[in-house]
Amino acid sequence: MADTPAVIYPLEGKRVWVAGHRGMVGSALVRRLERENPAEILKVTRQEVDLRDPAAVRSWLETARPEAVFVPAAKVGGILANDTYPADFLYDNLMIAANIIHAAHETGVEKLLFLGSSCIYPKFADQPIVEEALLTGALEPTNEWYAIAKIAGIKLCQAYRKQHGADFISAMPTNLYGPGDNYDLQSSHVIPALIRKAHEAKRAGAPSMEIWGTGTPRREFLHADDCADALVHLMKVYSAPEHVNVGSGTDVTIEELARLVMAVVGFEGELTKDLSKPDGTPRKLMSADRLRALGWKPSIGLREGLENANACYIETI
Repeated sequence: MADTPAVIYPLEGKRVWVAGHRGMVGSALVRRLERENPAEILKVTRQEVDLRDPAAVRSWLETARPEAVFVPAAKVGGILANDTYPADFLYDNLMIAANIIHAAHETGVEKLLFLGSSCIYPKFADQPIVEEALLTGALEPTNEWYAIAKIAGIKLCQAYRKQHGADFISAMPTNLYGPGDNYDLQSSHVIPALIRKAHEAKRAGAPSMEIWGTGTPRREFLHADDCADALVHLMKVYSAPEHVNVGSGTDVTIEELARLVMAVVGFEGELTKDLSKPDGTPRKLMSADRLRALGWKPSIGLREGLENANACYIETI
């Protein structure tokens, strides 16, 4: 691994805004930022400021005057939610990205980090997916609405850097899980859905638990606390137009993941598959080379992370 690069933007003594601080990534960022000794970690709820409203965002930034901004705020959901509410996912995420990035420039924010998603990449991109694969092929149809909004956010950061010299950077996290996750089966991602399904099957004494599709697609996962650590690292050491993948660098099949979740939860029934449901992208593993070259690697393994996520779920029931 390359030597850790020098810190070019220390966060100590800075006023730092985490947009979307109540979400899984936002709350992990707040926890992680406390170790950087910022002057203040700024937070605002959606009841106080609707991030889809440009005037509200501009007014709040003019008053709060953050020096550094993290933008994990987004409308998020799994395959079903994206497929059911395409207009909401495209409009809401476009507005959040455009409003915050533009107002950050207008109000003199020193540095901004925008978060995308691994779904920005083409459905059939070569694996592992390098950052340069962006816009080289068609997207996965079930979440293209979210992906297009996130791609627009990346390009906005690049455009403000090119036209105005703004120190705006972007990071692309892989599939995340951990404290603060969403366990609603109608809108959750795969790990929280599997944890809830396993618990419900165990409580009901069910003979089996079902997953969508064939179980063969491969996915990469990263614990939210690892993600937050990587984002803080990037804010401190990275400044360039190109976005950076943030992932674990390894993947597992959905079936392997489901069986691991069942083991962690303690459900001993069978695993069945609903072959009428879609698999989604066959494989999605992002290259971690750029992030590793910047001196960062994850510290939470999948089994350890799942045990933590399971404990967090138990606290919610």
